[in-house]
Amino acid sequence: MPVRAAWLTNRGDASGGQTRTDTRLAPLGTFAPTGRLSTLSGIIPGSPTGATVLGGLSVAGTAPGSMTATVQPGRAVVQSTDAAGAYPVVLDSPLTLTFGDGNASNPRIDLVILRIYDTAVDALGETKAAIEIIQGAAAASPTVPNVPAGAIPLANVRVQAGASAGSGGIDWGTAVTDRRTGTVSVGGILVGAPGANGAYPGQFRDAGRGIERWNGSSWMPTEERHYLSVAKTTAYNVAANTYVTILWESVLTRTDTAMWSASNAGRLVAPVRGLYTFFCAQAWPGGATQARVRARVNGDDNQVTQMSYMVSSGGGQGDAGVLPLVMSAGDYVEMQVFSTTALTAVPSTYSKASLIWNGPA
Repeated sequence: MPVRAAWLTNRGDASGGQTRTDTRLAPLGTFAPTGRLSTLSGIIPGSPTGATVLGGLSVAGTAPGSMTATVQPGRAVVQSTDAAGAYPVVLDSPLTLTFGDGNASNPRIDLVILRIYDTAVDALGETKAAIEIIQGAAAASPTVPNVPAGAIPLANVRVQAGASAGSGGIDWGTAVTDRRTGTVSVGGILVGAPGANGAYPGQFRDAGRGIERWNGSSWMPTEERHYLSVAKTTAYNVAANTYVTILWESVLTRTDTAMWSASNAGRLVAPVRGLYTFFCAQAWPGGATQARVRARVNGDDNQVTQMSYMVSSGGGQGDAGVLPLVMSAGDYVEMQVFSTTALTAVPSTYSKASLIWNGPA
């Protein structure tokens, strides 16, 4: 039997029970928690060549134009209810699945799942592990079937209208959407798509571009970084002979939500103490005279630094400035602009700013 589950039945049960081989092949131990008694369902990482993260239980067509797919061997953990616990499962040899012919008029999306049947928990009358196809409903815009309790998704397979073994079959090059997610032992680094939130502060995951740590509210890079880049999205006016604070309207990128908020739109805020670099750039429309840009810290006119100056602009002329600042957590810097002539409808793209943490101070 290729799909094996450990700790599902007893050796003396009429259904055959757990063998020593089942126990050796199925994953053991405590896996990544999602609660006091629950485990993160998913695939155990690993592939024969080491070229992919989640090599096991992948779904792929057996041949072009066919209606069959092969599920590759692999190991997984399937969480049931908190009271029932998590089931370790193994597929010890390739398994072939056959998909039903396509609807005459509309496409559908079938769902391939790894499922645990435990009649002591679900009262369905069976006790086994299985890999199954849940056939979706054919429609002009088909939807994916829901994943039943006690199961994890492996793949979505799109079956085009009229598909059959004699009429081109399933387009395996585009039909499969991988739904697998990874799980690892407690304390291990999660891989694949572990979900939106972590389970506990100190949990780690591989985000694809580096290791991140869950701090209790968000995933953060393990290498401490803090940066913010903001922009305008609408044109604005500058009154004559008055320093005007640029009110930012969008975030291009940031590491900490505390670094900018719409309620204090002009402020670029330091989330931790350290040495920061403040960058600002300003282009000026035609008619700007004695145009200046300055940085003001904590709203204090005694803590200002002139960043750039232009006698007059013929249109689209500008400059940029860089300022090192030692800032404590909660300190902020504003970009302010000045012209001796009033300016209207300054393009939003004329103003840019960013704040980057360089290290502790």
